[in-house]
Amino acid sequence: MSRARQPPLVTGISPNEGISWTKVTIRGENLGTGPTDLIGLTICGHNCLLTAEWMSASKIVCRVGQAKNDKGDIIVTTKSGGKGTSTVSFKLLKPEKIGILDQSAVWVDEMNYYDMRTDRNKGIPPLSLRPANPLGIEIDKGRFPQKDLESLFPGMSADFTSENFSAAWYLIENHSTTSFDQLKTAVVNLKKQANKKNEGSLAYVKGGLSTFFEAQDALSAIHQKLEADGTEKVEGSMTQKLENVLNRASNTADTLFQEVLGRKDKADSTRNALNVLQRFKFLFNLPLNIERNIQKGDYDVVINDYEKAKSLFGKTEVQVFKKYYAEVETRIGALRELLLDKLLETPSTLHDQKRYIRYLSDLHAPGDPAWQCIGAQHQWILQLMHNCKESYVKEQKGNALLHSPMLDLDSDVRPSPIGHLSQSASLKRGSSFQSGRDDAWRYKAPQQVVFVEKLTKLVVSQLPNFWKLWVSYVNGSLFSETAEKSGQMERSKKNARQRQNDFKKMIQEVMHSLVKLIRGALLPFSLREGELRQYGGWEMKSELSGQWLTHVIQTVRLSSESLTALEIPNDMLQIIQDLILDLRVRCIIVTLQHTAEDIKRLAEKEDWVVDNEGLTSLPSQFEQCIIHSLQSLKTVLDCKPGEASVFQQQKTQEDVCQLSIGIMQGFIDCLEQLSTKPDGDIDTSHLSVDVSSPDLFGSIHEESSLSSEQRLLIALSNCRYLERHTFLNIAEHFEKHGFQGVDKITQVSMESLKELDQRLFEMYIEFKADPIVGSLEPGIYAGYFDWKDCLVPTGVRNYLKEALVNIIAVHAEVFTISKDLVPRVMSRVVEAVSEELSRLMQCVSSFSKNGALQAKLEICALRDTVAIYLTPESKSSFKQALEALPQLSSGTDRKLLEELLNKFKSSMHLQLTCFQASSSAMMKT
Repeated sequence: MSRARQPPLVTGISPNEGISWTKVTIRGENLGTGPTDLIGLTICGHNCLLTAEWMSASKIVCRVGQAKNDKGDIIVTTKSGGKGTSTVSFKLLKPEKIGILDQSAVWVDEMNYYDMRTDRNKGIPPLSLRPANPLGIEIDKGRFPQKDLESLFPGMSADFTSENFSAAWYLIENHSTTSFDQLKTAVVNLKKQANKKNEGSLAYVKGGLSTFFEAQDALSAIHQKLEADGTEKVEGSMTQKLENVLNRASNTADTLFQEVLGRKDKADSTRNALNVLQRFKFLFNLPLNIERNIQKGDYDVVINDYEKAKSLFGKTEVQVFKKYYAEVETRIGALRELLLDKLLETPSTLHDQKRYIRYLSDLHAPGDPAWQCIGAQHQWILQLMHNCKESYVKEQKGNALLHSPMLDLDSDVRPSPIGHLSQSASLKRGSSFQSGRDDAWRYKAPQQVVFVEKLTKLVVSQLPNFWKLWVSYVNGSLFSETAEKSGQMERSKKNARQRQNDFKKMIQEVMHSLVKLIRGALLPFSLREGELRQYGGWEMKSELSGQWLTHVIQTVRLSSESLTALEIPNDMLQIIQDLILDLRVRCIIVTLQHTAEDIKRLAEKEDWVVDNEGLTSLPSQFEQCIIHSLQSLKTVLDCKPGEASVFQQQKTQEDVCQLSIGIMQGFIDCLEQLSTKPDGDIDTSHLSVDVSSPDLFGSIHEESSLSSEQRLLIALSNCRYLERHTFLNIAEHFEKHGFQGVDKITQVSMESLKELDQRLFEMYIEFKADPIVGSLEPGIYAGYFDWKDCLVPTGVRNYLKEALVNIIAVHAEVFTISKDLVPRVMSRVVEAVSEELSRLMQCVSSFSKNGALQAKLEICALRDTVAIYLTPESKSSFKQALEALPQLSSGTDRKLLEELLNKFKSSMHLQLTCFQASSSAMMKT
């Protein structure tokens, strides 16, 4: 049993690319044992078996069919080997479309082509009289490479029909192995072919010689018979024959010249027709000239020719002229439609619109093309505006997390104010303050802002031409200024007067769409639900900041100014002024709201650095924050020509007043939060003090942490400064920027600030006075002391000295933070101590002599020590305490009392320095 053959393998194809029906040669291995063994051939997926010609087991020739794939394998299938594979591929090129008049480098092989329908070769007569084998001998193809021949004969060709035919190339390619004798035979064949061409011209002469000779013989015979016989019979017979010959000759002559005469009549008729064509060639050539001029865009020439033809042949009765003039009217009708399409086409310039309207007017187009153009422009502007909104809404929803577009405006638009937005100068005090919002707004614009910029640019760029087109329509300047056009101008003006209300509605619709689209993007709450679905659709994750609203206001203002410059009536633009007013109000509200949020975050900025006046940077930061916000609102608060005051509505005044009060209250709450925050929540690692103070108690160690009592003192110092300076300065700035209800804002803020100050002060007094007051009673009765049974006084007891030391410590703490707070704090502490001492004295049932002396010594020592901080309340307490004691009757007791007092003051002179009048003078406010 024989072994099965290997499957076919295609290893080469030439050429490896080409158009459909390209003849290719396939080479490989195991391509079949014969034509009947070949059962399948596909190139690029197309079955090419019908055109396949099996040459050998390694060669197949075929033509590429209409394949679907651009590039694919060559698969050969045989009965003996089955379906094969391919190591090469064929690339199918798209054929170029060649017109009947286009030049082409492709020569159609008409000598022999393959008929797909009959599945056989079929010969076709050549287009030129050329033989397939001009030499007439057997062709023996050589094996010289084509590339070598091309390099050997550059610019030449082996095709004998080519202008660059090279005989040497032809012989090398087709007769390289032909013998010399055969080449001689080929020369003889060529000469025979050349002689056949010359013999063709003589054939006509040879064919007519017999006729000439017969005529000559007949004439000679007649002449001889007449001379020899001379008889009547012969004469009659010959006469009859002659008549027959003459008749025959006459008939022949008529036959011969009938065609000539017919051609002469036809020539005369043609000559007359040519004369008519020449005389009226303008009309006959007019349809073609119209077509050509329309293609070139020479509409003026077409209109002039049409007017001329209409005046000459418009009422003609000649059928030929009527036929051609009807063709002219058909072309002009098509031109009217073309011009109307161009007129209504968008976008287009005002110049082109006027030009097309004038053309249509000159062509007597039906209807009112100018008004049609105005309506089309109106709809186009509205469509542009809505398309602009839809594109930005779609982009916002699709790229909200991935893309924040730069504000890129065309160079022909006014400079964008966005580039000029910058952060304000650093603060004089508290320069570390920065806004809590991200600074990215300076570089990237929100989608709504970019949309408003683009929308206003669109309206400002399109509406002027729309308005100017209407103005030209009204005054009739769309038409020629000639006398014959005056009636048309009057009709146009009349139509314009009748359509003024319609055009006004168009402008109002554009203005309403502009305003509502902006409201939908920035003020969606100002639209009704139905309008919001049409003009809204934005994702409002967060409201725009005051800076971007300010920019939007500036953009809308510039757009309003541009539209006003067109002399559009103010009542049509009033809706834009209403929009600007609402935007200004919203900008103020949003800015104040953001300012309130920034104020709340000021607590995070507190660094607890105290200056000589006992203040931190917080009050200054608060003031600068408000001033910065008011300055950012300056352009919004200022009224441009035609704009109303932003505070003209009572509701706006109330809202702004409440927001301003909220800002002030927010800062007061911030102070309270800082003052009452637990010690563990306060970061004081960066604490520092003003070392420029010359006072010994004017600093706090850098490594120490602030106690709650120290924070209360700092807050009290800040409250005092706010009441006397900051709040008053802010009120001045409010008035300067035109805010209403400034007195109410100041009054409410002052009351709230005073309440906070009083609460903080009471808290501090409670922290400091209660321990001192609480230590008096245990100190008095320490060691089982009894007022009824005590020794003679030798001095002030330690409990009082300890109380004084504690009071001095309070003085030092307050003096370190703020000297101005010392009198207020010390007075309250003294009041509390004196009140408690008076209570204790009044609670004693009886005093011995020594007990009374001891009590009076300690009361007087305390009273004299804190004399500069005595208030009416504390003086009354000391008086009640002394009245509760028995009176000293003897002079010895009074002298002893005086000596002991002097001794006490002398021994504690250093400690009591802070209670001297010289230091109190420094602390007066």
